[in-house]
Amino acid sequence: MNEEIKPSPSKVKTPRQKMPEQDASARTRNFQEVPFGYTPELAVREASRCVQCKKPKCIEGCPVNVSIPAFIKLIKEEKFTEAARKIKEENSLPAVCGRVCPQEEQCESFCILGAKGKDQPVAIGNLERFAADWEREHEGFIIPEMAKPTGKKVAIVGSGPAGLTAAGDLIRRGHEVTIFEALHKAGGVLVYGIPEFRLPKAIVQAEVDYLKKLGVRVFLNRIVGRSVTIPELFAQGYGAVFVGSGAGAPQFMNIPGENLNGVFSANEYLTRSNLMKAYAFPDYDTPIIRGTRVATIGGGNVAMDSARTALRLGAETSAIIYRRSRTEMPARAAEVHHAEEEGIKFELLTLPVRIVGNDKGFVQALECVRMELGEPDESGRRRPVRVPGSEFTIEVDTVVVAIGNLPNPLIPDSTPEIKTSPRGTIIAETDTGLTSMPGVFAGGDIVTGAATVILAMGAGKASARAIDRMLKQ
Repeated sequence: MNEEIKPSPSKVKTPRQKMPEQDASARTRNFQEVPFGYTPELAVREASRCVQCKKPKCIEGCPVNVSIPAFIKLIKEEKFTEAARKIKEENSLPAVCGRVCPQEEQCESFCILGAKGKDQPVAIGNLERFAADWEREHEGFIIPEMAKPTGKKVAIVGSGPAGLTAAGDLIRRGHEVTIFEALHKAGGVLVYGIPEFRLPKAIVQAEVDYLKKLGVRVFLNRIVGRSVTIPELFAQGYGAVFVGSGAGAPQFMNIPGENLNGVFSANEYLTRSNLMKAYAFPDYDTPIIRGTRVATIGGGNVAMDSARTALRLGAETSAIIYRRSRTEMPARAAEVHHAEEEGIKFELLTLPVRIVGNDKGFVQALECVRMELGEPDESGRRRPVRVPGSEFTIEVDTVVVAIGNLPNPLIPDSTPEIKTSPRGTIIAETDTGLTSMPGVFAGGDIVTGAATVILAMGAGKASARAIDRMLKQ
């Protein structure tokens, strides 16, 4: 395959390989995944761009320290399954990370090709996705070498990326592992917060099924803090508890009109569409208001997901309302690009101040003011300042508020022994995830606030190591 491609990028300059994807005009009316993924030919061609640095900095940029040059070399040699298993030595969710992790800010930002400013970095995320998909579709998952059973039990609260990672690492170390998930489907934010067109549910389910094959038990519809408490878990014989309950509580702007019909938090809007299949009503009895003129407030990935979901639900117009400029927008560049291709309108330097309703209590307009950028704030981004006399109105019938999430309060509220920060996040040691309550560890968004999938996975791995050490003392 591809014998004409020379192995040395220094002799033949191969451009970064673009991933094929659905046409924008077609994909706005379906929930199928937008990028199709690399073909084997494209994957080998892209892998050939890696110069195999003696001191690869890309590994430093990976929160779970995947051996990036090693797996890329295997792809170049057409050893695709071996590449996937090399990744899984450190990353238990490569098919997920290859799709949703911000590689451009992490591993790829350290790539020497991009660092020189004369070329684009190797598409590490695309190659990770390719290898993981190849293994799943052609070889299936194999059971790795497992440690001898220790007889010790660990409870995992939440089945998001932190919980799944901790569970996988701990079961391989010989411990009995049980996941307690509050919803009716395992996967946490991976299934309720990320749309099908970015992360298919079958991908997440395959990862959950793999953990079950390893011996992990998964209890659904079990709300720790209500159905069972952490002290009760210890009483049932669990030697440690890992809390990865995430940051799933909605956050609003506290402006007039947020209680009108047609106003959603992004959490509800995406959960109804992603996990409860509201878009398929009446086949699934969870209807959602299908707005014709939808405004999404926010500039992150969740805002992009919401605005793009609105189009797929049938909106005639879908707009992003963001108080800063495009430069300060925290969403991934790829997501913004896809949104623009699909016809999402961007109202930048715009701040909503009131949601206007009709006499029946439904949304009919959004009152806004124009903003200009002042001096940088604590985030390093320039602070938006109102422009006097710039008020204007946008006609809308649906508003989605996507300005961030708050930590899930159930665990802290039901377990006062666990100390929290003023923001409501659980206070935990950076290197181990140990909380103020003996035997209880925490990681992911419940500790850091809303962050990336891969950072949550890194926290799950760190806590798994610490729990293993504690249980084997």
